[in-house]
Amino acid sequence: TTPRVDRKPPPRKFTESTYRSAKPFLLSEFGGRCAYSLQHVKRVGYKCMEVDHFNPTLRGPARNEYKNFLPATRHCNGSKSDTWPDHQYRKLGARFLNPTKEQDYGVHIFEDIDSHELVGVTPAGKYHIRCCDLNAPHLVIERKERAALGRIIKQYVITLKLPPLLAEKANLVDTASLI
Repeated sequence: TTPRVDRKPPPRKFTESTYRSAKPFLLSEFGGRCAYSLQHVKRVGYKCMEVDHFNPTLRGPARNEYKNFLPATRHCNGSKSDTWPDHQYRKLGARFLNPTKEQDYGVHIFEDIDSHELVGVTPAGKYHIRCCDLNAPHLVIERKERAALGRIIKQYVITLKLPPLLAEKANLVDTASLI
């Protein structure tokens, strides 16, 4: 499957002392959202967004390569911490989902429409949800609020109707062609 996030070439090299300066580039690539919870920087604040080392077990220069960085809220980054599945877990399919390499939501992870909790349908999805604490109460509440706003928006249908003269000039037969 195609990745959820399209990566651009790294803007520059980073080191252990400069990796945090990758945050603005990451937020731009990820639309201002946490790679794990999808919380927006406008909701949590710039200071609560961090640079996560996706694979914390990497050492040397590979640890601070741009492709190993993901934007994460302080909650997700702290929950994930230095967790990485061991060989036995990986044999069972447990792993973290990398949205720059695959679709995560809608393939491995779905939102229950009643409880607004995330449900993992693959071993990777289940592991990812548990280790990143993606069903923390504040995240479930946010998803519930987002769903309620979506229902309100869907109630309002806006129909645009051009004045007859303008419609004639635009060579439109009816307003349906505007939609």
